[in-house]
Amino acid sequence: MQVHTTKELQALVQKMREKEFYVSQKPRRIDWAAYTANQINDIINTIYFVKTEVDKVYCPLKHNRVGRPSVNAGFLAKGILFIESLQITERKAEGWISIMGPHLGFSQRLDDRVIGKAYTRKDVIDILEQVFKNNLECDGQMSGDGSVIEKTRKENYESDKKSKKKSKKKGLHLTSIVDSKERVLAFDVGGTQECRAMHFLVKEVADIIKRDVNKLLKKTKLTLDSGFVDKKLAQLIEESGIIPYIFPKKNNVLKSKGHPAWKRMLLNLLEDVQAWLKEYHIRSHAESFHSSFKRIFGIITKKLDDAAYTQVLARIIHNNRRKTDYYNLANLP
Repeated sequence: MQVHTTKELQALVQKMREKEFYVSQKPRRIDWAAYTANQINDIINTIYFVKTEVDKVYCPLKHNRVGRPSVNAGFLAKGILFIESLQITERKAEGWISIMGPHLGFSQRLDDRVIGKAYTRKDVIDILEQVFKNNLECDGQMSGDGSVIEKTRKENYESDKKSKKKSKKKGLHLTSIVDSKERVLAFDVGGTQECRAMHFLVKEVADIIKRDVNKLLKKTKLTLDSGFVDKKLAQLIEESGIIPYIFPKKNNVLKSKGHPAWKRMLLNLLEDVQAWLKEYHIRSHAESFHSSFKRIFGIITKKLDDAAYTQVLARIIHNNRRKTDYYNLANLP
């Protein structure tokens, strides 16, 4: 391997930021027949998914106490998933559920106040988290990113109006890792700084990868932009059996300072920059996910932190289901 210097690295990073330097990649092809079929069958797939996946993880306990029993947590989990799929309010949901309840496996009436409170019930959140985990799939080509989801229509309007200005956005900060099919593997909405949150997300993803030996053999990758430049993070990614691709900053140096994965990553970049950038290109899927997620599901309407987390969780479950359904239909490589 050729001997490289920090000066060489910094000069290269400067060039990498010029559009002319980057060899553009072909955009992903869309199978429009599969897309159309997925859109047509979405409501059918939603009802089937909500009923079967919640029933797999929830076993109602017998009511042995005196007094009125609490509302079945499984029904509430189904209700939340149904609401977030259709993007309707709790008041409208009460009417919808009265019609669709038998198809979802309901035997109790849910009013809008009960549904609203369900977003903060721990037993309901536990069910949704298990549904999310049970349906995780990963193709090994991962990317990470973070963005703000507005919590009011006023914030959403102002963020559009001031898009050309640099301003600190309010709202819920979503940091995530997705695969190349834009299925979310791990996410954080707790307000943790992006780079710090990514440390926790990498550990979660590592557990998923370790359960699938084939992923380890296929050289699983994780691409991140320069906002995640962190030697410790690069080391953690590599130690998790994943190849790191973190876009460097122009003042970064080759010194590893006890984190050899950082130096190895930069040396690979210097050895063949276009090959490195070709792998890094998959990071566009993280950006695409965040953009489409906000466009499809809109603002976060819940004010309490637990309720907002539940809302995002339910929406991510549907995002993953729809992406998997599409790729199961699509005739794509």
